[in-house]
Amino acid sequence: QVQLVESGGGLVQAGESLRLSCVASGSIFGITSMGWHRQAPGKQRELVAEQSNGGFIDYADAVKGRSSVFWDMRKNSDDLQMRSLKHEDTSVYYCHAQERVQAATWDYWGQGTQVTVSS
Repeated sequence: QVQLVESGGGLVQAGESLRLSCVASGSIFGITSMGWHRQAPGKQRELVAEQSNGGFIDYADAVKGRSSVFWDMRKNSDDLQMRSLKHEDTSVYYCHAQERVQAATWDYWGQGTQVTVSS
């Protein structure tokens, strides 16, 4: 089991920057990727950015070029930095971790943190 606790979020103005942080605990040694997803009201949860333990980072087109994600494996933390925020970035942001044990994988999610961008 992996537990994820997020911090950050809140109300920001369009054009400003925001940093979200996530700390993992539990069976962290099997984690193969960490990142962030988001879900706006009435929409499906979608990828924001995800980093594999091999260093590959996948960014959603909507945030590419104005977002950075950093997975600190020593601290078991994952930070998402977003710049030039837009109203359409308003969502609940979820920290995600995937654990792999032999051939099986498990997905874990944080409780979510609300980000509201006022235009």
